[in-house]
Amino acid sequence: MLTRDQIDRLVTGREDDPFATMGVHPAGKGFTACVMVPDATGVTALTLGGKTVGELACIHPDGLFGGKVSVKKRQPLRYVARYPDGSDYALVDPYGYGPVLGPMDDHYFAEGSHERLFDKLGAHVIHHEGIGGTHFAVWAPNALRVSVVGDFNRWDGRRGLMRRRGDAGVWEIFLPEVGAGSAYKFEILGANGDLLPLKSDPFAFQSELRPSTASIVAPPPAHRWGDDRHRTHWRGADPRREPIVIYEVHAGSWQRDADGHFLSWDELANRLIPYVVGMGFTHIEFLPISEHPYDPSWGYQTLGLYAPSARFGDVEGFARFVDGAHRAGIGVILDWVPAHFPTDEHGLARFDGTALYEHADPRKGFHPDWNTAIYNYGRREVAQFLANNALFWAERYHVDGLRVDAVASMLYLDYSRQPGEWIPNDHGGRENVEAVAFLQQMNKALYGAHPGVMTIAEESTSWPGVSRPVDAGGLGFGFKWNMGFMHDTLRYLQRDPVHRAHHHDDITFGLLYAFDENFVLPLSHDEVVHGKSSLLHKMAGDDWQKFATLRAYYGLMWGYPGKKLLFMGQEFAQRDEWSEARALDWHLLDHAPHRGVQRLVADLNHLYSSRPALHARDCEAEGFEWVLVDARADSIFAWVRRAPGALPIVVISHFTPVLRHAYRMRLPSGGRWREVMNSDAQDYGGGGAGNMGAVTADEEGWANITIPPFATLMLELEF
Repeated sequence: MLTRDQIDRLVTGREDDPFATMGVHPAGKGFTACVMVPDATGVTALTLGGKTVGELACIHPDGLFGGKVSVKKRQPLRYVARYPDGSDYALVDPYGYGPVLGPMDDHYFAEGSHERLFDKLGAHVIHHEGIGGTHFAVWAPNALRVSVVGDFNRWDGRRGLMRRRGDAGVWEIFLPEVGAGSAYKFEILGANGDLLPLKSDPFAFQSELRPSTASIVAPPPAHRWGDDRHRTHWRGADPRREPIVIYEVHAGSWQRDADGHFLSWDELANRLIPYVVGMGFTHIEFLPISEHPYDPSWGYQTLGLYAPSARFGDVEGFARFVDGAHRAGIGVILDWVPAHFPTDEHGLARFDGTALYEHADPRKGFHPDWNTAIYNYGRREVAQFLANNALFWAERYHVDGLRVDAVASMLYLDYSRQPGEWIPNDHGGRENVEAVAFLQQMNKALYGAHPGVMTIAEESTSWPGVSRPVDAGGLGFGFKWNMGFMHDTLRYLQRDPVHRAHHHDDITFGLLYAFDENFVLPLSHDEVVHGKSSLLHKMAGDDWQKFATLRAYYGLMWGYPGKKLLFMGQEFAQRDEWSEARALDWHLLDHAPHRGVQRLVADLNHLYSSRPALHARDCEAEGFEWVLVDARADSIFAWVRRAPGALPIVVISHFTPVLRHAYRMRLPSGGRWREVMNSDAQDYGGGGAGNMGAVTADEEGWANITIPPFATLMLELEF
């Protein structure tokens, strides 16, 4: 029935074509069956209808059984194995079922153009050839053998040998009666014949809670979405002209439960969504919530790109969260990390015994800053894996956008490298043309399939055209973080007020390039960790000056062209640096100065969203004009924001401790200018200096304005 060589390959787990030997096969005028069940003392073969068709003999003491079966055609059988303790174990023969993937899957996968890989690879609960079970598929082109192992086969790689699809390098198998909730990994015999550490599924849709690392067979998506109104709005909107104010959140430390544990997605929905709505933010941006092994990485060293982290409960919980946010009018953006991945042995590193997902040469494949591996963007299958992941989050979980982390590290071959530590491109340059092509491919695919979704690049250099369309030579992102704004303004505000007059350009310089890209102004988590202190403590001076300056800074930022992003806790002037290990210091809201900052941020959000002059031309120079650019000695800045059909708004920011009465300034037109925001208002914890609600300008626009110390005013033309 079997040759000695075939028996040896089966019992040692080195068989790469198990369908040629396992299961039911013709033998003369009848059929034989073969099954691997280690430790069994005997095996009975039955039809799926329950009829006994044979007793299988032990072919090898390691648990290989075989023999004749009384069937008239080739078909799947059910085997009942008996064990020395008197127990039985029944399984349906997986080698009686045909492949699930087809030749077109192979073609598109090999071509790098498959945009539905998440429907094909990974673990999918399906009904196949008359029976329910799970289909497993994984890309491992250089493996000598791949098995799927789990509780369902006692983690024995000899019992889950997979079918090789030679043209694509994909291995697959359908396991009958294996259902949702089953833990599994892949056991891979590497290219050199060595057995690799068990690998988690790169396409796992659910994973075990760390420190466990197995993948979990996820149930088919069952959530019934009710967010049509939200998605229809964004499909028809130009996000450059919409109010976008992003609340950046680390899901594990925004709040905790009474015992200090993570909140579930449902608990977060009940607390976070109403808070964000009340504060007037338009979007929540989560630091990476895909599965990752190490909490202090904040999710940026992710290995389970397709799985919402088990830290926050089941995957359907995340769908419920997004749907709840959408029903409340709030968008959800995810931080997404295609720049690198950690080298934990259960992950992508040397996945099939070769440098598969990463570059083999460490000069291109190893990241010196983070001790991580860099994806091989020039490999079609890898670029396809990542682009499919972007499509997956938009389709499966209806996310509104992806903020792409560390784009600069992807674009430059010499990023954080010394001469001799990097390889020039084919043109002798330092640009990573493969990464550029990938980012363009990803953006084209995502915007093409999901026009209501936006992408945002964290790109810290002056790479041209980051937010320009691909067909115009750009990278195709919707927006780019304005890192220059953040660095320059914070540097200015850290200076003693007496020195600010000598650094006036820290504020004005950014307007020279403010419209070169579609910008988001970020005050992100990166600015309040690793000894950088909180935003409050970045401000110069004593406590009064710090609070007043921070309020003035927020007023300046909300009046400055560009969409806004604020990291959690900074909306109420968190004093300590952020730590992922604990909740924010919500008790600070027992104190009036912190409540005042929170109230100011809420009012700024509502003002920004309700006034087209402040948001509708965020990305266009026509929406901005200096009113006062050269008041260096007074540390005053003033400009006007405009939009078609909207009343203009003048923004005045002042950064010295002097109360300036009757400050002479020429506004864009005569008339009555209503004071719609004053960061020195008593409601915000300020001194209450101001203009009694309005400023009147003469026919030429000249007005005498009271400008409080460390304050920002916004004046809206009434008539």
